[in-house]
Amino acid sequence: MTLGLSLGIVVGYLAVALALGLVAYRVSETTAEDYYLASRSIGTLVLLFTTFATLLSAFTFFGGPNLAYRAGPEWLIVMGTLDGVLFAVLWYVIGYKQWLIGARNGYVTLGEMLGDRFGSTGLRALVAGVSLLWLFPYVMLQQMGAGEALVGLTDGAVPYWGGAALITGFMILYVTVAGLRGVAWTDTLQGLFMLSVVWIAAAWVVSALGGVGAATEGMLAARPEFGSFGGGAYTPGFIISTAITIAFGVTMFPQINQRFFVAKSAATLKRSFALWPVLVLLLFLPAFMLGAWAAGTPIQVPEGANVLPVVLNEYAPAWFTALVIAGAMAAMMSSSDSMLLSGSSYFTRDLYRPVVNADASDRREAWVARVGVAAFAALAFVASLFRPGTLIEVGGTAFAGFALLALPVISALYWQRTTRTGMIVGVAVPQVVYLAVVLSAVVDAVPTLPRTVAGGWDVALGLMALSALLTVGVSLLTAPSEEGDASRFAVASD
Repeated sequence: MTLGLSLGIVVGYLAVALALGLVAYRVSETTAEDYYLASRSIGTLVLLFTTFATLLSAFTFFGGPNLAYRAGPEWLIVMGTLDGVLFAVLWYVIGYKQWLIGARNGYVTLGEMLGDRFGSTGLRALVAGVSLLWLFPYVMLQQMGAGEALVGLTDGAVPYWGGAALITGFMILYVTVAGLRGVAWTDTLQGLFMLSVVWIAAAWVVSALGGVGAATEGMLAARPEFGSFGGGAYTPGFIISTAITIAFGVTMFPQINQRFFVAKSAATLKRSFALWPVLVLLLFLPAFMLGAWAAGTPIQVPEGANVLPVVLNEYAPAWFTALVIAGAMAAMMSSSDSMLLSGSSYFTRDLYRPVVNADASDRREAWVARVGVAAFAALAFVASLFRPGTLIEVGGTAFAGFALLALPVISALYWQRTTRTGMIVGVAVPQVVYLAVVLSAVVDAVPTLPRTVAGGWDVALGLMALSALLTVGVSLLTAPSEEGDASRFAVASD
């Protein structure tokens, strides 16, 4: 199969997604609410798959199989089971309450909701700033994944920067045109496509290896430790820490958190989170087992390469490998488009409108958002060229940073005694400490601080506990008379 045909399959798929976005643009309204939230009109199937596709990314398609290849299939316990169930529970605990409050008050962003509740522009800007800070590496992660994917597909004929530039260009064009309605429609297409190709890929590779039994026997012969719980590199501390930080972090990702506002009814939201664990397991089982089975094959994965393209190049036709890479690119784009859209809403609603131009019209806000999308994507592309870490490292950093927001938000949603000062301290202090931990790993001038402690426990777990203690403790010491309108959060569940 020629290089041109492989690239044609990838670019052709991206062009189909862009065309669907253009169709959505033609039926969209020119208001900021429609651009960000599709006028809160999303039904069950689209809500489920847009959330699903938004979470699928380079971390899932490449980072997960790479980790399973190195350390065994127990990664499924974290992503396929624990996180599938835990996130579904949090979707109800946080998401349903947010939907009730958002539907009543017309909120678009988490910062807008919290700032209104506590009468604080500063808190609103703080939440937006923290969110944009940790969103940046996750957008960069998608560009890194795209660059590595095309290097693997073309055996280096397309350079790393070329793949990253390709997906960046499509993201900017697509998001500035389509808005959330187009994002949600294409996410549904991409979610179905990705789910299909990863199962076909697993079936193709397993068939070439002689069946599931033979593939598993080969894996265990090469890596006997993969056959027992705890036999790989996963300690209980690592498993629990990763599951908690990912699940809580996901609920605070702007592109996921805003999905809590878009459902057209309570029934839509409830059906979606009930189906979530099943859908997650259907994806992670074949994707991560492909990485684990590859450990028992004679293939050699070059240092720094992704295992999935290498396995497919060996055991599947070139045209199908190109289709799977197109699916992976779709995963990256479906994550990145939502991230850029949500990031632009955090910038315009929580920073631009309250700080720069409070009287901006909806039309002007929507266009400022489009400019913000292009600038944010371009900066992330430049940063991705420096490859600041592996896909797992970059993704894990973003998840943990967002996880530190979750417990203060839960306190604000359910405990009326929570105060503005408690929220600001509970959000800001753990974030400063965690940022110091992250910077210590990449900046020589900052003393090195550990990311994990004995047993593989992530320090982010301790900082999550600190965020809760500070929020509650400072709130108890702070007069509630300083607050905004607490009645806005007093909604009845149905």
